[in-house]
Amino acid sequence: QVHLVESGGGLVQPGGSLGLSCVASDSLFRNYRMGWYRQAPAKVRRRVATITPNGTTYYTDSVKGRFTISRDTAKNTVSLQMDNLKTEDTAVYYCNAYNSPRDDFWGQGTQVTVSS
Repeated sequence: QVHLVESGGGLVQPGGSLGLSCVASDSLFRNYRMGWYRQAPAKVRRRVATITPNGTTYYTDSVKGRFTISRDTAKNTVSLQMDNLKTEDTAVYYCNAYNSPRDDFWGQGTQVTVSS
């Protein structure tokens, strides 16, 4: 089983930046699609950005041009750089590692709050 540990959330003003990191416990991570999802209060969890083992990225429309996902296979790490943050980006952000419906793992979540 893959264990994921997130870090880097916090409070930031609109227009500011934050970086999130997620470390996977297993080197099998390199074979997984990695990604970040977020869940705002009273909302469903939604995909924000994902990156495949070969580096293909996906971004939801609302974060394109502002967020950048990357992965470091040697360090079993996936990161999300968030720039020009908006109040609507406020949510709990979850790291995800997906290889199949059975091999689908989540981190514990980290809070990101964008507020003045």
